[in-house]
Amino acid sequence: MQALKGKAGVWPERFVDLKKQIASGNEEAMKRSWNEVIEALADRTKEIARAGPDYIPQVDFSELSSLSKDEVARIRKVGSVIIRNIVEDDVALGYKEVLKEYVKANPQVDGFPEGNKQFFEMYWSPSQLKARSHPNVLATGAWVNNLWDASDDDIVDLDHCMSYADRFRIRQPSPNKWGAHTPHIDGGATERWEDPTLRSSFADIFNGNWKTYNPWAISGRLNATTDLYRRPNQTSIFRTLQGWLAMSDTGPGEGTIRFFPDLILSNTYIMLRPFFKPVNPDLSGEALLDPSNWVFDTSDPSIPGIGVSAEGRFSGVRPSDATHPHLKLDEAIVSVPRVKPGDMVFWHCDVIHSVEDMHTGPSDSSVMYIGATPLSPHNVRYLVGHRDNFLKRIPPPDFPQGNGLGESQFVGHGEESDMTPEGLVAMGLRPFTAKEGASRGAKEAVKDANAILGLA
Repeated sequence: MQALKGKAGVWPERFVDLKKQIASGNEEAMKRSWNEVIEALADRTKEIARAGPDYIPQVDFSELSSLSKDEVARIRKVGSVIIRNIVEDDVALGYKEVLKEYVKANPQVDGFPEGNKQFFEMYWSPSQLKARSHPNVLATGAWVNNLWDASDDDIVDLDHCMSYADRFRIRQPSPNKWGAHTPHIDGGATERWEDPTLRSSFADIFNGNWKTYNPWAISGRLNATTDLYRRPNQTSIFRTLQGWLAMSDTGPGEGTIRFFPDLILSNTYIMLRPFFKPVNPDLSGEALLDPSNWVFDTSDPSIPGIGVSAEGRFSGVRPSDATHPHLKLDEAIVSVPRVKPGDMVFWHCDVIHSVEDMHTGPSDSSVMYIGATPLSPHNVRYLVGHRDNFLKRIPPPDFPQGNGLGESQFVGHGEESDMTPEGLVAMGLRPFTAKEGASRGAKEAVKDANAILGLA
């Protein structure tokens, strides 16, 4: 078993104090939960490995309003879903062709791999503006927002999906490994333990009630800080689910996305893992995983799966078989089933995910990243800068700013005219309107949003 320390720097001793603070009064409950979770993982990882891609729920856009409670519960349990036929095939393929033309017209764009760019630091192309503002895409974003549980007092409107610009990839078949997106969780590294508001989302894990823990409770997310250290490429807003729109026919083995498909078990294990260490880390196989080989310990400041640089900046969470062996990621992180152009894949913001190393398919594996972002005061404050940066055609605030010019000098960048009326609202260029029957908190969120955006 590899060392569990940070990659380059030294972990501050304050994390020992943080661990002791979190564990205070909960030590026995955490020990009991740890043993229960690793026992449950032993069975669940086998079940996932046997099922493979079929473990991921699949539904059609036309069915969203009529799914049974059991079907919705399955999506919430797994934490991810394929929603098919959101955009017409020819429209999605058309998006890709225009993206190719945009890249060709602007070869100076940043991207990787160097010398053969396939992942592009572009945000404001006509295709991206059109896709983000497509009525079906916005309606689907609102639907997945509503997988979350909000009370009347939560200042959030789940029926609105704000625009959140991200990038795209057009990945070509290759015998070379991609290696850019190993298993990871977005939306916070050490913040999951450090930020009191975000940590409150995991309170039931720490107090021994992990079996009734609700990863879809929104209260602890709305004002949480997921970016204490202003890391590049770190989302500062709250996305209920991350997502992408398929622009190609892509199946397992063809450079697609992979998930660990049990949200409660993976979250519980990830959050408890820093409080336990192996008695003998040099063991392997079942001997390493055996509960008797693990002891409760808060003396080590490190958090497994998170790296710390020499400058004291944290990155992760990036679980692996070395740091989180009970997840058996080599076996139990599964590729999604085949997607067609116009399908979308969504995953809860805590889901462990990765991109396949190899793309052995016959053609490109292309996606446009479009997540679901609910309307809340915290998110709208980001939308102000997002909107302003669109008007300047420079990268959104959460992303690398490069030379500061972004796409302002690019040939053929998108315009407001590329967006639908719904898209202009989502971008904060037109006022939001509360839907009939909206909760008290949703109405307040809409009122606050228009005030923050200067649209009241």
